[in-house]
Amino acid sequence: MTNLRYQFKIMKITSFDQYKQVYKHSVEQPEEFWAGIAETFQWKKKWDKVLEWNFKEPNVKWFQGGKLNITESCLDRHLEKDGDRAAIIWEPNDPKDEHRVLTYKQLHEKVCQFANVLKNNGAKKGDRICIYMPMVPELAIAVLACARIGAIHSVVFGGFSAQSIADRIQDASCNIVITADGSFRGNKEVPLKSIIDDALVQCPTVERTIVLTRTRTPVAMIKGRDVWWEDEIKKVETQGNPSCPAEEMDAEDMLFILYTSGSTGKPKGVVHTCGGYMVYTGYTFKTAFQYEPGEVYFCTADIGWITGHSYIAYGPLTQGATSVMFEGIPTYPSPGRLWEIVEKFKVNILYTAPTAIRSLMSFGDDVVKNKDLSSLTKLGSVGEPINEEAWHWFDEKIGHGNCPIIDTWWQTETGGFMISPIANVTPLKPSFATLPLPGVQPILVDEYGKEIEGNGVNGNLCIKFPWPGMLRTTYGDHERCRTTYFSAYENLYFTGDGCMRDENGYYRITGRVDDVLNVSGHRIGTAEVENAINMHSSVVESAVVGYPHDIKGQGVYAFVVCPNKHEDDELTRKDIVMTVARIIGAIAKPDKIQFVSGLPKTRSGKIMRRILRKVAEGDTSNLGDTSTLLDPAVVDEIKTGAL
Repeated sequence: MTNLRYQFKIMKITSFDQYKQVYKHSVEQPEEFWAGIAETFQWKKKWDKVLEWNFKEPNVKWFQGGKLNITESCLDRHLEKDGDRAAIIWEPNDPKDEHRVLTYKQLHEKVCQFANVLKNNGAKKGDRICIYMPMVPELAIAVLACARIGAIHSVVFGGFSAQSIADRIQDASCNIVITADGSFRGNKEVPLKSIIDDALVQCPTVERTIVLTRTRTPVAMIKGRDVWWEDEIKKVETQGNPSCPAEEMDAEDMLFILYTSGSTGKPKGVVHTCGGYMVYTGYTFKTAFQYEPGEVYFCTADIGWITGHSYIAYGPLTQGATSVMFEGIPTYPSPGRLWEIVEKFKVNILYTAPTAIRSLMSFGDDVVKNKDLSSLTKLGSVGEPINEEAWHWFDEKIGHGNCPIIDTWWQTETGGFMISPIANVTPLKPSFATLPLPGVQPILVDEYGKEIEGNGVNGNLCIKFPWPGMLRTTYGDHERCRTTYFSAYENLYFTGDGCMRDENGYYRITGRVDDVLNVSGHRIGTAEVENAINMHSSVVESAVVGYPHDIKGQGVYAFVVCPNKHEDDELTRKDIVMTVARIIGAIAKPDKIQFVSGLPKTRSGKIMRRILRKVAEGDTSNLGDTSTLLDPAVVDEIKTGAL
């Protein structure tokens, strides 16, 4: 079947008046609007129907009948004109090591090569493949190779524990794992293969583990299951057939599963599909950043999170962008590392998290003073609302007042940016995500689901019309998708976020309204952390809430009932932290643990988190009526012992 080649460029929005016109068209004629965007991508066969949807079941289908392979829009279509353009510039953890540049031609070749490795190892269309790797180019290659052959990738962030990996492998019934001997992260070395080995004890579905050499850490290699990446590549080379035709996929076929925390203890596998996700990530990347060919773009996220999927792996590549991919952390070996990378590669667009910005601010302005950041033209923020102080520092010290800050609001479930300024188009307001991108229809509702109209209002943020990048289901449990996102308010997608809309109609996210924390831009379910704390042998019960944290945005505050703890409270705290790290991973470790004799509960047994939140935030002056609690005296004890 021949590939249909449409126009390559998504229309550029050049003025605020034009934004308003395009937005109006996108809301009044959404199918026509999205069809126009979709035609800028490469399809094997055009769709028969743009959209079919209801939010009741929910059942959403975009570009039905359309046939494609997302890697053809990411790679093949650039080869003729831009094959020698840099696709990925990789900067290693240690600045003394060599950086690597992969052109579109080289990346295409390596993706085809590894796709053939996967096929040689039994992978086929529809298989679920778990990827647990360092931030090296081979991670992007593995992701794209899965997509090339129609296998569904499930990337797990390299900081998660063996138990967390096992849960994800079991849920998706993965048959192949792609990993590495280890990874470098700052001054730490993480034994990835060893962690995978611990996880696989519980995972009988896994038949093959492909292991990349990165740290040269000694590892166990089990005959019949474990193979080396490099050996498998050599086999493909000797077969003398480096090409790998892209598997034809339906627009609504699954592209990947990405697990995200929820308000129950078990992570949920958010499912994204081939056609809609391709269209949405490419469109949002191009539009928000107003990306121009030749610009060097640097997203500091890890591919283990949705930001890395959408804005390192897929979105930029569909637009022929040059992306910097960084293995390390912003403060290693010195707090000037990010600025050194910007200087080294003459980065034009820097997209990072408020947590990173606040952390780098804390080292003072001298770190930035002698760095040449003149190449920067646009800045971006992701993961959580950026506070005003960090916004102004980013603007003045990094952008020197010349770079618009693209403060993006979106979620794992949305697939891409929803509310965001458009670079050099939208008038900015510090700490506001500003306005929805064309094609996105947000509304605010009260607790009963009634729309709150007008400006200068607060409410719960919902979306009233589908967009191509939205999740389709939660893997293996569609009912969980319905109850989590579509049951709170009729015919609306509920984001779980509170939001304010100012006098000008600008949106500002005010934080989660459900039992989910936002720590360093990553969502962690309170129930998940509580489950892990409760696994500790001395713990009877726990309750976890968020509290304001100078660097992370939100910290984890745990109230723990632990009557039989050892005499040394501090050692018990460390034991509990270690238990959480072992079960979930270091990212979920509590920052504060307060031992209590009991938790504030209603007579029906529900924990009153509202009271605990106020205590954690240091606001104990007005805890409301506590007389209806099962044991009101416990509140005074908790207040007195607050950390």
